Amino acid sequence: MLDKPIDEILFDEEGKVKGIRCGEESAYSKKILCDPSYVLSQGKCAPTGKVVRAVCILNHPLPDTKDAASCQMIIPQRQTGRQNDIFVCMTSNPHCVCAQGYYLAILSTRVETDNPEAELGPGYALLGDILHSFVKVYDCYEPIGSGADDNLFISKSYDATSHFETACEDVLSLFERITGAPLDYSQPLKPFVVY
Repeated sequence: MLDKPIDEILFDEEGKVKGIRCGEESAYSKKILCDPSYVLSQGKCAPTGKVVRAVCILNHPLPDTKDAASCQMIIPQRQTGRQNDIFVCMTSNPHCVCAQGYYLAILSTRVETDNPEAELGPGYALLGDILHSFVKVYDCYEPIGSGADDNLFISKSYDATSHFETACEDVLSLFERITGAPLDYSQPLKPFVVY
């Protein structure tokens, strides 16, 4: 098992993926699934914008949530004059993400200006006092092709949503691109193995 980032995705003479290389070690597979960060230099992804995400450590639940141990809020773009919603997700100790008495709030939205952190202002206003926050702006990408031509199946970057709807849609898209058919919910799932 490779325990370092990969150096190269390997292709055969026909342009089909055949494995990965990490230093002097290689691992082989007929199909590879990856996120865009592994193939940015290969021209297989297109940029779709940026997301700003703030992870905030609190010592209290969110105000006006009846001391909820977790919650999710979506601040609609029309209420803030923005083009995109702001997502607020808060979780805590019962979910084993932080110590007793602490809470973790994550704010995110698509970047629209040159001051991404300020765009999270309406979300920050809901949190109350913040012990510490970590803010980062992420570039987002999506695959250019389906992956059927070279057996390199690429997901989309995580977007600003915090309810996993778009991530689930991307997983279903990957399933269909890899198997050639959409997931049939009326049938029991068979083991899905990629060699």
